[in-house]
Amino acid sequence: MGTSPYRVVVVGLGKRGKHHAATFHANPRFELVGVCDIDSERLEAARTEYGVEASSDAQALTQAVKPDVFCFCTLPNVRLPLINIGIESGAKLIAYEKPIAVSTKEAKDIMALVRAAGVKTVVSHQHRYGQHYQKVKEIIASGDLGRVHTVYGHSTGWMMHMMTHMIDYMRWYNGNADAEWVMGQAAGKGKFADIHGSPDYMAGIIQFANGVRGYVETGAGAPDVPEVDYWWRKCRIGAQGTEGFAEVLTGGGWRAVTKKGVFSGEGCMDYDLDMPPYVDEMADWLDDDSKVHPCCGEEAFKGFEIAMGICRSVVDRGQVQLPLADGAPEMEALEQILPETPVLCTTAETAEEYLG
Repeated sequence: MGTSPYRVVVVGLGKRGKHHAATFHANPRFELVGVCDIDSERLEAARTEYGVEASSDAQALTQAVKPDVFCFCTLPNVRLPLINIGIESGAKLIAYEKPIAVSTKEAKDIMALVRAAGVKTVVSHQHRYGQHYQKVKEIIASGDLGRVHTVYGHSTGWMMHMMTHMIDYMRWYNGNADAEWVMGQAAGKGKFADIHGSPDYMAGIIQFANGVRGYVETGAGAPDVPEVDYWWRKCRIGAQGTEGFAEVLTGGGWRAVTKKGVFSGEGCMDYDLDMPPYVDEMADWLDDDSKVHPCCGEEAFKGFEIAMGICRSVVDRGQVQLPLADGAPEMEALEQILPETPVLCTTAETAEEYLG
């Protein structure tokens, strides 16, 4: 690291923004210099807590304080304007929430801008820092599963909330292999009214270039994880090989059957544990270009493209090759063609509870 800590602005002070602000503030490699939110109470609380510049105008704030890191934790419909603000501020790294965009076109536009500007990007797929996620990765990498032929992920959370999480960790467990083609199916229109507008249920098949097959499901109708008590943590991600399997439950530890025996361990999604290494590795990448962040935007883009390909498969009714060509906004196309038929839940909750 250089002689001075990296200067940080955090825009958006909801739950995730507060986690980011607190973690940057606690890390001596960073200096939180500004916060921004359109909610005056949140803004004043953060200004008082951290003693930093505060504004409801992100552009004015960043031009005034000139951050090295521009972090925003906002609703998904305002990605591109904030990316532009981060670039214009001169930031070296932009950190932001998943999903990276609301359409393939927007994602491509974002990637073109940051690549042209030479700005690093990091996307919040930080669950991978959990000890239980790390343990499953360790088992897969050890070769104890034999030849891995299948990776999978499912969540009762709906698509635009959770699918890029699932795909990111599936790709991680599969050596970050690229996808060749995808197929998908979807049902239900209730969740299009949500701020993360999505089909109620989405399922996809992914063919990876290394021969591994992936299966992903999200939303009402995805398999329940009865070992976990809260919907946000009802996620299962894992890998199957010729000698066994290993999987993580976001809210319920890990388990594996390998040629060496049967194993399990603890672990649960915990922002207090997952956020510090996620943020610390941003400083590593800023210090050294060769230390690319595991949650870098280039990998997040590949995962988002897989998710959008699955959406296009529903609309086009067939296999979709990757990388994706330009096309219509995926969520709008899906909402137009999906029937009103309600989704049949497979979890303990009812469709009404899920869609409420």
